Amino acid sequence: MEYKDYYKIMGVDKKATAKEIKQAYRRLARKYHPDVNPGNKEAEERFKEINEAYEVLGDPEKRKKYDELGANWKYYEQWQQAGGKASGQPFDWSQFGFAPGADRNARYEYRTLTEEELKDLFGESGPFSGFYYTFFGAPGPEARRQYRPTPRPRRGQDVEQPVEVSLEEAFHGTTRLLQMTDASGKVRRLEAKIPAGVQDGSRVRLEGQGMPGYGSGQPGDLYLIVHLPPHHLFERRGDDLHLKLTIPLTTAILGGEVQVPTLNGRVMLRVPPETQNGKNFRLRGKGMPKSPGAHQYGDLYAEVKVILPERLSERERELFKELAKLRPTGQ
Repeated sequence: MEYKDYYKIMGVDKKATAKEIKQAYRRLARKYHPDVNPGNKEAEERFKEINEAYEVLGDPEKRKKYDELGANWKYYEQWQQAGGKASGQPFDWSQFGFAPGADRNARYEYRTLTEEELKDLFGESGPFSGFYYTFFGAPGPEARRQYRPTPRPRRGQDVEQPVEVSLEEAFHGTTRLLQMTDASGKVRRLEAKIPAGVQDGSRVRLEGQGMPGYGSGQPGDLYLIVHLPPHHLFERRGDDLHLKLTIPLTTAILGGEVQVPTLNGRVMLRVPPETQNGKNFRLRGKGMPKSPGAHQYGDLYAEVKVILPERLSERERELFKELAKLRPTGQ
């Protein structure tokens, strides 16, 4: 309910006597009466406010309830008119569209409250403490049975947790031992399985491991946000891997076999004669799993990088000079 400061409307202090309030009302009523201000809508509204304020402040009982409860004083009046008693008897608040301290759509049950609930319900810091005291009396044995809302179940909040995974772990799949601390400080540990094939930015869902639900609601989920740092050998592009493959000059010219590292062990690659620097070899199925848990794999692309010989012997220099004579520059 919107709070209206009746004292401010009447232009009097909260400690004003009944006589002062009555004098203020007469003065304002004469000033804003519709007969004195014909056609003036603003004056008409002001006159209604003044009458509403005087109806409360001019009545000692209503004024007392207004001073105690503020905007809630009308609920008390309606409650009394509807036959409510300060004895804790069941009462249907929904007819007034009001549920003390709870969701308007909540369902209510009638039961005995615990000591902690009574403390929470009647604590001086509570927003409706004065309101409850007036309706049900002060805390104590006589106030043990009250209405208590049974809130609608609400699902718990999802939680995100970053986790770093190496390229090897992303290839084979891995696990992480996590330690979670809830709002109450309780620590719980769980083992999270990270499937093979996850990519940088993948979200691994752990169902029901998020924040607890409210009012018997289901808990939320925990999402692990995967981060893959750069690898020292491989560059990942989707499901494919790319590698710089160094080979000797003699192998590039004459051909031969070289070892190629993969994430699943080394394999042999046949290099044909006269292989040019920068040539790409495709190794099918030697890349990453195409999706978490899948048995299909991307490819590995090995780009040739020819190593030029260093610290040549005299004999090697002579051979290269002979080669230079056999193959003139530009051929």
